[in-house]
Amino acid sequence: MNDFARERDADLREFTKELLRFDTTEGEEAPAQEFVRKRLDELGFETYEWTADAEALADHPSFPDDPDEIQVERRPSVGGVLEFGDPDAGPTLVLNGHVDVVPVARESWSSDPFEPTWSEEDGRRELTARGAADMKSGLAACVFAAKHLHEAETGDSTPDLDGRVVVESVVGEEAGGIGAAAAALSNPYPFERDAAVIAEPTDLRPVTASEGSLMKRLRLAGRSAHAATRWRGVDVLPYFEEIRRAFRDLEAERGETVTHPLYERFPVPWPVVVGRVEAGDWASSVPAESTVELRIGVAPGETVAEVEDVFDQRLAELVADDEWLSEHPPEFERFSVQFEPSEIDADEPVVAAVQRAMEAHGLSDTEPRGATYGADARHYIEAGIPTVMFGPGSIEQAHFPDETIAWSEVLTAGGALADAAKEFLE
Repeated sequence: MNDFARERDADLREFTKELLRFDTTEGEEAPAQEFVRKRLDELGFETYEWTADAEALADHPSFPDDPDEIQVERRPSVGGVLEFGDPDAGPTLVLNGHVDVVPVARESWSSDPFEPTWSEEDGRRELTARGAADMKSGLAACVFAAKHLHEAETGDSTPDLDGRVVVESVVGEEAGGIGAAAAALSNPYPFERDAAVIAEPTDLRPVTASEGSLMKRLRLAGRSAHAATRWRGVDVLPYFEEIRRAFRDLEAERGETVTHPLYERFPVPWPVVVGRVEAGDWASSVPAESTVELRIGVAPGETVAEVEDVFDQRLAELVADDEWLSEHPPEFERFSVQFEPSEIDADEPVVAAVQRAMEAHGLSDTEPRGATYGADARHYIEAGIPTVMFGPGSIEQAHFPDETIAWSEVLTAGGALADAAKEFLE
């Protein structure tokens, strides 16, 4: 057991349990953030708070153009700062986590998703709750990693670190990164930020590239008819099936032609998922309209706009080859939030700091990886802040019923994050 685990286990466990008891689904984060800020104050952090400006986010390409579609009221983000030595003489490192969680289908859970449950599995102590993996445990590890390092330095007779460590608890990551985007667009602190680590569930591996996603809504128009004379109607479902096949073929083509060394391990590197389909209005009528919502993967190095053009063109080719579609062209428009991909160089100092800390904690798989999901890292990278993701837990548990994390991973992450911060500030 490392020093961090011995000294911080009890406090970290209590903080995490309390945080998990808050239902922080979209728009409900404020009580949890009040708790986080109060605890940061008690732990000696200088705290800051900011709320996103919907007008500013509406000008950002990731968010809807209409500010009324961006929920920002009563959604504060919180930052806590600890200073070392001469803070202006050293760098500033941000340790970031999001407090919001996705909604819960309670009938799929074997316990109350907002009442943390402890269990033993193959000798491992595990914690189950919504947000246990994604990512309140990682956020808690950031808090106590910073505190652990600060106490070690201030208690040392010859402290040798200068700089700052900032711990952020942001809102709205699942809705496109509302808190992080606001912090990137308008710095909430009176100092600059040099790098960041986001404690997403990465299986305790460093992630330097994150896939983007394009959200599109497809509307098809047919012609209704009585089911008894269906030949008089134009059924939209065969057209949907044809378009879906074409997009699946395009997905396969892009998997061969759009390459990236960090994504070779994925069977489908740039997935296209039809997540929602609505068609027709009556069982005894030919369906005359349908609405389909898709999520399309965007590779690091591409832009959302470039990938959108590729899929728009493939749809245009289908429309041009069909008389009905040419006369009744589908609508194919963006909706919701867009995630641009992001990537930093593996030689960035913050990556090296994380890798050295991993090695010190017996984590040998230090090679940078790519992730097929989007994350807040893109907002900081876009603002010129090199950002790596590293945290406990698995993305396979994220958004799942009975979401679970191994507590030993949380303790390891906390110790590694403390050491990574020390490496970065030295």
